[in-house]
Amino acid sequence: MAYAAETNKLALFLPEPYDVIWSLVILVVLAAFFYKFVMPKFQAILDERAEKIEGGMSKAANVQREADELKSQMEEELAQAQADAAKTREQARAQASKIVDEARQRAEKDAAKIISEAQYSIEAQHKHAMSSLQGEVSVLAAALAGKILASKLDDDTVGSKIIDHVIDEVGDVKSSGQNR
Repeated sequence: MAYAAETNKLALFLPEPYDVIWSLVILVVLAAFFYKFVMPKFQAILDERAEKIEGGMSKAANVQREADELKSQMEEELAQAQADAAKTREQARAQASKIVDEARQRAEKDAAKIISEAQYSIEAQHKHAMSSLQGEVSVLAAALAGKILASKLDDDTVGSKIIDHVIDEVGDVKSSGQNR
């Protein structure tokens, strides 16, 4: 009895063989049903999600590549723009230097022309003053000579010789006064 009592106690925990068989049949039917109908739908959903993820990743990689290409292109354009700006600055500096040099040369040329014209004008005024002075001196010399000699100089050659002699003496006196 003790064995029968222990067997009853153990039988409480063990199912009957027919229960095990029918449970296995139901399990196989359910597994076949899941394998035939449910698993393909899950697999399709999972494949679709995997494709979306892969597509998103490839899109992201393409966008990243395009962004990198655009960035490198922009950097090249920026470098080109900076080089062009530097070249333009150098050209502007060279042109400004050229303009300044041309203006300086023009100013020097104009100054030389003005100096030349001033010297020519001074020489002309000097000649005019000398001829005017000669005329006045000759009249004064003739009057003085006439008074000294108490006679009038009628002979033009004698008068002009005396006048030239007086002018030369006045010029010599003036030159010797300037040399001192």
